[in-house]
Amino acid sequence: MEGQASSPRESRTRRAAPVLFRGPVEPLVFLGNFALVLQSPITTQYLWHRFSVDLGYNGTRDRGHCGNQTVDPRMTEVETLTSHWTLYMNVGGFLVDLFSSTLLGAWSDQVGRRPLLVLASLGLLLQAVVSIFVVQLQLHVGYFVLGRILCALLGDFSGLLAAGFASIADVSSNHSRTFRMALLEACIGVAGMLASLLGGHWLRAQGYANPFWLALALLIVMTLYAAFCFDETLKEPKSTRLFTLRHHRSIVHLYLSPAPEKSRKHLALYSLAFFVVITVHFGAQDILTIYELSTPLCWDSKLIGYGSAAQHLPYLTSLLGLRLLQCCLADSWVAEIGLTFNILGMVVFAFATITALMFTGYGLLFLSLVITPIIRAKLSKLVGESEQGALFSAMACVSSLAMLAASGIFNSLYPATLNFMKGFPFLLGAGLLFIPAILIGVLERANPHSEFQNIS
Repeated sequence: MEGQASSPRESRTRRAAPVLFRGPVEPLVFLGNFALVLQSPITTQYLWHRFSVDLGYNGTRDRGHCGNQTVDPRMTEVETLTSHWTLYMNVGGFLVDLFSSTLLGAWSDQVGRRPLLVLASLGLLLQAVVSIFVVQLQLHVGYFVLGRILCALLGDFSGLLAAGFASIADVSSNHSRTFRMALLEACIGVAGMLASLLGGHWLRAQGYANPFWLALALLIVMTLYAAFCFDETLKEPKSTRLFTLRHHRSIVHLYLSPAPEKSRKHLALYSLAFFVVITVHFGAQDILTIYELSTPLCWDSKLIGYGSAAQHLPYLTSLLGLRLLQCCLADSWVAEIGLTFNILGMVVFAFATITALMFTGYGLLFLSLVITPIIRAKLSKLVGESEQGALFSAMACVSSLAMLAASGIFNSLYPATLNFMKGFPFLLGAGLLFIPAILIGVLERANPHSEFQNIS
């Protein structure tokens, strides 16, 4: 019978990847980001602690000393060292990720999404193992860079996201795609919020090591789920070589080869808008923990946890806001509103000298994360079904470039501006966000009746 017929190749593919039960991609993204966010601020605080011990500085423990108007030069040195080592970790990982994410994402268009999800999960697991060795054995902090590079070689979290968004595109319609992608980003936010709250309290109670052990346990579960439980979304996966230039050429083809259903100008400009948004988002994220630890805020690990949770809350509020605003506005104008609130939040951060102002800044970001799912959905609708993996690996590449630029700009600029305006990098971020606001407005005005408008 027709419904039961299958080729030998398809049969071999199914037997090679047994599925214990059919599960969606969202749990993988949730677990991956939970483990990542659990580790990230604790890694920053651990670096701060190690450099503080080495230099004999204990300002964050003595809040009266930390609040003094006279800045301890040792604190400035701790801030600078922490910022620079964060930069080294990010640069090391992102340079490797530029190669691996483009290769693996396009490869997933042929072999399916599961192999990339398994590799990316293993990479995150290896990074957690290295971090545990550094903390438990007091190894040189340079090993954090090694862990970051090992993770990037196997796809990193950007590879996990590329496979996740491609799998959503595989099974969603044009009408539902924006909301489905926002829902996947909401999983990122809920995981980040819970991990932030847990990490801050746990660090105060039991120190640095235990959160890394929990992250390792979650990443083991995540790897097993990706290998045996994820329901493959690619209709006809087939075996193909991994190390071939064809995968990179498919990404170049995406942007340079004309086709009636896509506009190269729209692909390029939406990708540029995405690049700037990600640069500001991760640039601010890189320096927020250092900004909050130092004078005049002098936050402890508990407040750092609350701040990190507030930083992830917009994933949820943006999802709800997107659903409501889509009833009366086109997606492009929803993105413009989100950018406006993002700019306001950055400006408040720049001048925040008390805890209440910092949380006001976080509150203003409540719609800031509607932008990326809207851009991703627009880009996904511009390419064919067989190009989704290549597209989202290109987006992973753009994201890696953006994070590299963010680390280079914000982690270098922050210590350089400590003496005249600590919050200057946030003002720079607010200014940069006018670029995607203008680009999205111009593209909407040039094609106001496009398929991208989803007015219910």
